[in-house]
Amino acid sequence: MRAVRVSEFGDSSVISVEDRETPDPGPGEVRIDVEAVGVNFADVMQRRGHYQGGPEPPYTPGMEAAGVIDAVGEGVAREPGERVVAMTGENAYAEYVTANAMALFDVPESMSFAEAAGFPVQFLTAHHCLHEWGGLESDERVLVHAAAGGVGTAAVQLASDHGATVFGTASTESKRDLAERLGCDHTIDYTETDFVEEIDDLTEGAGVDLVLDGIGGETSAESVEALSHFGRVVAYGAASGTPGEVDTASLLFGNKSVIGFHLGQAMARDPERVYEAVPELSGMLAAGELEVVVGQTFDLEDAKAAHDALENRETQGKVVLEP
Repeated sequence: MRAVRVSEFGDSSVISVEDRETPDPGPGEVRIDVEAVGVNFADVMQRRGHYQGGPEPPYTPGMEAAGVIDAVGEGVAREPGERVVAMTGENAYAEYVTANAMALFDVPESMSFAEAAGFPVQFLTAHHCLHEWGGLESDERVLVHAAAGGVGTAAVQLASDHGATVFGTASTESKRDLAERLGCDHTIDYTETDFVEEIDDLTEGAGVDLVLDGIGGETSAESVEALSHFGRVVAYGAASGTPGEVDTASLLFGNKSVIGFHLGQAMARDPERVYEAVPELSGMLAAGELEVVVGQTFDLEDAKAAHDALENRETQGKVVLEP
């Protein structure tokens, strides 16, 4: 089978496609004939060696894959031919991948495999950042950074559906238009406007109750500044390449909090808590109440170009590889 390999930490030039042995499913596993693979910014961070606990080269990247089961391991109550999407953790950039049967979600006929590949990471992350970790109430104000990105497009929809007032940052008019179409009440061009000042103006000095921060760097401290009294930031990534730093005095005197969320670590330690959201999200997607925004698709051989587009912030929604 063909599989993408990262030979060493570095820029996208370390990506290649190789012939590898097709894996066999072990006990409790299935093998998936892959139709689509979700590409996440975490894949870029791993490739650069900036992802704590990430794989050591050489390795095959990829955390989620959608396709058709073609083989099952011992003790698995699944059948070949079933359409599924899996949280694989790694090794998804390939024509075939094995996955724990407990980490499979059914893909309805109404959903394409590309859409399915954009579901697990972004919607589970958005849901838990908003609700389980963020504690969002229906009458609250939430700020979503990178509102036209993978997690951002999911978070905007979920927060809007919950009844919250949604603010979103995005760098281009087309990205802001997308965020508005998905339910964002106020969009902010962070390249031209200080988002803290804009939030202050839009909320008449009240601030927002919750911020979803996948950027890190200077954005983290600024996000705390944009909070209302008793507000909270959920930090789920560091797309800037630099972890955020926060002055604890700003938390103390505002009764504010910063909460960390990492989907992979949460799944490893309390999978039932993470997967509890799957039936509701799957039902909403199947009913057309939520949309997986697939921005760009690339052939498996073009994984390097997919990483470049994501790293250069040239994408909207989910980036997908198709073997």
